[in-house]
Amino acid sequence: MKPNKVMVTGGHGQLGTEITLMLKDKGYDVYGLGRNELNITDLDQVRRQMEALKPDAVIHTAAYTNVDQAEADRDNAFLVNAYGTRNVALASEKIGAKLVYVSTDYVFNGEKDGAYSEFDAPSPLGVYGQSKFAGEQFVRDFHSKFFIARTSWVYGKYGHNFVKTMLRLAGEHDALKVVNDQRGCPTYTKDLAAKLIELIGTERYGNYHVSNSGSCTWYEFAKAIFEISGTAVNVAPVTTKEFPRPAARPKNSVFDHMALRLNGFEDVRHWKDGLSDFLKGGIG
Repeated sequence: MKPNKVMVTGGHGQLGTEITLMLKDKGYDVYGLGRNELNITDLDQVRRQMEALKPDAVIHTAAYTNVDQAEADRDNAFLVNAYGTRNVALASEKIGAKLVYVSTDYVFNGEKDGAYSEFDAPSPLGVYGQSKFAGEQFVRDFHSKFFIARTSWVYGKYGHNFVKTMLRLAGEHDALKVVNDQRGCPTYTKDLAAKLIELIGTERYGNYHVSNSGSCTWYEFAKAIFEISGTAVNVAPVTTKEFPRPAARPKNSVFDHMALRLNGFEDVRHWKDGLSDFLKGGIG
């Protein structure tokens, strides 16, 4: 059954804003709640808000997303991503609302040869991935009508992201170095939001990998950004070792959209098509 009323946690973030606006455009009764309106780490507050609004579906995008900072801030990462998700799962289950939990490619260690399907076993490298996977487990433990939607390399009009950073740096430098030994699936928020909204109109519950189709390295992604936008800048490929970060990154984050395929959904368009639409439409 298609829901009429939808709550979006993290409703002022990069993805949450996109989903909220798209739901409004489609005629849903939507409540996009930011941190000031909904503290997901407070179970009583989450329960009160759910009981007051009584949504038919909840799309849970609120998260602790600073991958590097999480390594030194383990407690807060787990408080938000694990226990915050538990709270949303418990409260939405109590009122009978469907739940979409937006998870991440970081639940995998990146060591697989080939694309990851929904049936590959997670093995996160760092605190961010561990805390998001803990959130997945809470969703499975405490909810009966859920979609776990893992996504990757997200960019869009709202908030900070790789595409905006590359264009800003290209305006400040004649030459850039970008990592070329990490491969994944860039994902445009509009394409991701549309697929999540499609999911909640069904009862095909379970795990999904939701990204744009195709894959590339960060270097190849940057090259495409500059080519499509007509930006002149020298880009050189480098290794992850040349750019050490506090948190380890999976070298392979490529998704197989097996669950979309087997459940009869159309695949998401190629990442270059999404990127082209984003850049031609204005990046905000």
